Amino acid sequence: MKTRLLCLLGPTAVGKTEIAIQLAQHFDAEIVSVDSRQIYRQMDIGTAKPTAEEQQAVRHHLIDCVNISQPFSVADYQSLVDAAIVDIQSRGKQVLLVGGAGLYFRAVVDGLFEGPGADPSLRERLETEAAQRGVNTLHERLRTCDPISAERIHPNNVVRVIRALEVYELTGTPMSEHQQQWRQENQRYPFIAFCLTMPRALLYQRIEQRVDVMLANGLIAEVESLLAAGYARETVALQSFGYRELIAYLDGECTYLEAVQQLKQNTRRFAKRQLTWFRKDTRVEWIDRESTPDIVTHLLKKIRGM
Repeated sequence: MKTRLLCLLGPTAVGKTEIAIQLAQHFDAEIVSVDSRQIYRQMDIGTAKPTAEEQQAVRHHLIDCVNISQPFSVADYQSLVDAAIVDIQSRGKQVLLVGGAGLYFRAVVDGLFEGPGADPSLRERLETEAAQRGVNTLHERLRTCDPISAERIHPNNVVRVIRALEVYELTGTPMSEHQQQWRQENQRYPFIAFCLTMPRALLYQRIEQRVDVMLANGLIAEVESLLAAGYARETVALQSFGYRELIAYLDGECTYLEAVQQLKQNTRRFAKRQLTWFRKDTRVEWIDRESTPDIVTHLLKKIRGM
């Protein structure tokens, strides 16, 4: 099976890491993180990185490999993962992809959407408009012409909002339609994929508990240290959930309770988007954690029978 990638996917807080560690130990595997935020150094608590003990138990790749201020694209991620896969397989180990970033997963197994090249004048116009009128104006325009991409892209992610608008203006077709090119016939690696799920109410309860634990473990201090280090509030990494809400609190834009409530709500919305993304991929097999008590044994039987 070592020529096939083993993939454990799922929304935030569903409990992927604990199960992945056990699977990795059974299959002599190394874990490759499929997460768009754990790549960043210094962002530890808010991204729920595996603990030092977990990373010692099983070797992890694509964690702590990018500086916060460093530009980083899905293509960069794909390149790093390809190198990691070659390295792991050359040593006779099993590759285990673990995470919840649907776009990153598809980039690895299916490749990237090769859209039109950048149009400097168009991009400059959109960047100027974002600076003058706010990125929300552009995001609302994106919602009109490409509602699927608008749902996937957070309004504060100005780079991705502008790129989606650029693709539409240059081609007349929404980027989400172009991305339908990601089909099984373009598959870059053979793989087996499972997606963990659980009843929505229970998942949301776990998300709220996780946020409370992050705060108790010093998430605010982590955000303060990043700002004190000179990282701009507008940096893409710091505009992700878990950071932007607390930056707003530290800047006096809201109360602590409002920030926490917003953080929990944004995390729930993120989990919902993750589930929506993975449901569209018919190659992924769903495993309900609530109805599968001994989930590791269940997965071992399934994998060994494939």
